[in-house]
Order: sequence, then C-alpha cells, then structure tokens
Amino acid sequence: MRLRHSRTVRLAAVAAAATLVLTACGGSSDSGDSDTLEMWTFKQSHVAGLEAAAKDFEAETGIKVEVQAYTPDDAFATKIQTSAKTGDLPDVMETHSDGEDLGFGANGVVAELTDVVSDEWLNRYPENIRESGFINDARFKESQSRTSKFYGVEKNQRFSVPFTTGTFGIVYANKKMLADAGVEKPPTTWQEFLDGLEATTAEDATNGGLSLGLKVPDTGLTWVAQPLAYSMLGKADYEALFGEDKAANWSSPNGTAVLEAYDRLTPYWKPGAQALTIDEADQAFAQGKAAWLVGGTFTLSFLKENGMNPDDVHAFGFPGDAEGAVPDPALGPLSLTSLTLSATSEQPDKAAQWMEYLSQPEVAAKFAKAATDLPATALGDGASDIVGPTLTSLLEAFEGTPETTYDPNNRAFFPPGYEQDKAAKILVDMSPLKKLSPAETGKKITGLTDNYWAAG
Repeated sequence: MRLRHSRTVRLAAVAAAATLVLTACGGSSDSGDSDTLEMWTFKQSHVAGLEAAAKDFEAETGIKVEVQAYTPDDAFATKIQTSAKTGDLPDVMETHSDGEDLGFGANGVVAELTDVVSDEWLNRYPENIRESGFINDARFKESQSRTSKFYGVEKNQRFSVPFTTGTFGIVYANKKMLADAGVEKPPTTWQEFLDGLEATTAEDATNGGLSLGLKVPDTGLTWVAQPLAYSMLGKADYEALFGEDKAANWSSPNGTAVLEAYDRLTPYWKPGAQALTIDEADQAFAQGKAAWLVGGTFTLSFLKENGMNPDDVHAFGFPGDAEGAVPDPALGPLSLTSLTLSATSEQPDKAAQWMEYLSQPEVAAKFAKAATDLPATALGDGASDIVGPTLTSLLEAFEGTPETTYDPNNRAFFPPGYEQDKAAKILVDMSPLKKLSPAETGKKITGLTDNYWAAG
C-alpha cells in the first residue's frame, strides 16, 4: 500500500463509496463495548505506531482503540464502500488529505469538525498545513463545479485534521553502493548528484542507476523536473513556465534549459524505469537493484517494510543547481494523511478525544519513530533525539524561506483544468525514452498548456 500523489486518482476510487452512506441503513460500527473505539487506516506501516499510542491512550483514559489496516488503497476503498452500505463504518478513519476527506465530508460519510477542533489543537500543526481538511476560499471555488468530488461543501467547513506530513522530491541513496563507487558523501548540488550517478553507474551498469516509478509519469515532472526548474529559475520564472507568454514558458530559452538539465539524467535511469510503478521502483531500490531513488518522505517507511534498514540510506531533499536562482532549495510540506470522524460514530466525543490525543507532540514523536514517518504535529527542537538521524534529515528538507521553498501546494499559476500527468507523459518521451529532444518537448508541453488556457 502506498500514498498516491494525484488527488484525482485518489478520489476516483472512492467517489462511489462517498455517496453510499446516504442510503446506509442502521448506525455506525459498534464494537460492542462503549469504551472501545475502532479506527481504520490504509497504511500498514502506521499500525504499530497507532497501536502503541492506543495502549498509552487506554492507560490514560480507560478508552480502548482497536486499529485495523486495509491495504492496498483499492482494498481500503472497497471496504469503505461495503461498510457504507451496511452502516458499519469505524469511529475514526485515516484518509488521504484534501481529497478523500473532503469527498467524504461532502457526501455525509464523515462528520464536520468545525466546532470540534480548537485553536489549541490546530496550533500544534505548522501554519502552512493547518488548513488541510478545511474548506477555504480556494477549495470552495473548486467545489462549485458539478464535476468536483466534493461538490456541495460549504465555505469554512472542516472535515479532517492533519495526521502525517511530507513532501515529494526526496532522494534516497544506498550508502554501501555509493561507497563502493567512491562517492564519500551525499550530493548537495545538482551537479554532484549527476557526478554520483555517473560513478555508481560506472561501478555497476545494471544496478547503479536511478529508480523512479515512471509508469506514473508525473513522478518525473513533479518530483524532479519542477523542483529542478524552481532551483534554476526562481519562483517567478518557474511559475512563468506554465503561463501564456511564449518568451517565458516551456518553449522559451528558460524552459529549454530546464529540460536540457533534466535530460542529463537519461543515461542513468534504471533500465525499464518507464515501466515501473512507484511501489516497484521503491522495491527495486530496497533490493539493491538501484543505487538511487527519488520518492517522498513517506518512502522511508516503505523501504523499511521491504527489509531495508533506514540507517543504510542517505535521505535528503532534492539537490539544487549551484548556479541557479535558488541554489539551496527547500521543499514545502504537504498534509499527506488526515484523521476523520465517522458521521455515524456512536461515540463521537471519545473519537474526537483520540484524534486530539494523536496531535500531542510527545505522542506524535513516538508515533513517528515507530512508523518511520513524519507526523503533522510540529515536534520542536528535541525531535531528533526521538525520531533518529534519518527522519531528522527528512525534516531538514523543509528548512527554507518562502522565497527558497518549492511548494507543491501552490497551483494558482497553472492554467484552469491543467492535468499535469499529460505534460508528464511528454517528459517521459524525452527521458528516458529519447523520442523527443528538449526543444521538441518544450514545444509539446507549451501546446498542451496553451490548450488549457484557451479552454479556461
């Protein structure tokens, strides 16, 4: 089971489930014990951390929490569909943020939390993710289309609170394979990254390359090309790539320069990368079939599940172009998963108490260590002593100013209706498939974005 980065993809699997609760008969799930709550998650890697927190919660409150994982994502969606029909939903669900949670809220699957979540509770999260699960002006505007998966929500409603955070564009490197190739330390710049790839590929042409699940093509665009463009060009010129000005968009000299830089990865892709899913790419890295991997902060827990010791990898934010406008870019965090309260829970006060308990810094830090994942709660200065060096290095990827941070949350400059996976498929044709030159790629992506601007 893995997190999916496309909100459209996430929601498609659960859209039908969201409407079923409207016709569900009976009440919510009832474990048969008024002091027992039921919680579902789609992440197996979170179960141990949740169960440890549940044990402490029971000792403190007398309320027992039973945690159940349903994986992969499609199985989780199917379980919700079935349970919505029978009125057998759990009290609390961990869902994908700003997608499933809002869809469930629009269709009555989960309760509105507007009057439940206090300012004290919200202030435990970093400011830039506090509005996750909240219908702000931008989300309300998006909801107005009848094709929106959360059509019908109202402004200022809240349907979830953040639970885990993270970002995309995290590079993982096998320490032993790098050492065998003479790479003594993880790269800090784009050029050092390319040099490292060259060294490991020279050492092992079969297994020394870069793994990425390009079968989901927008991984290449959103996890690599866009952060690289932000570093090379800076915020304003990066955003202009998606605009209507031919002198500044993907077919411009700026756009071509970015694509030429990205194309330098072509010799180093793991053979067959274009046919790998995200899971398969990560598994290949965990099995020593690639020296490098690009993923997200959440990838670390998956590598651990697949037998890799987190201490055996370097993990760091995407390295910037030393000669670029932003030579040392940071990555903006996203709320990745959220906690929702079932609209049919027979114990909503206790369920909310459990959700709030998970947001407490000391609880969140213990969960992070057990799950090898980053909690949404801000952990404070002592976090590294609890979560360990590798997770700490992931947290360091967020350290930047607004001017130096590539923020994947910001889509305001995209043309209306823009679907990044279509542009990403063009990028795959350039690299690794070598069907297009960088200049041809820029023209094709520009033609696509121009069509969106015209239609918008």
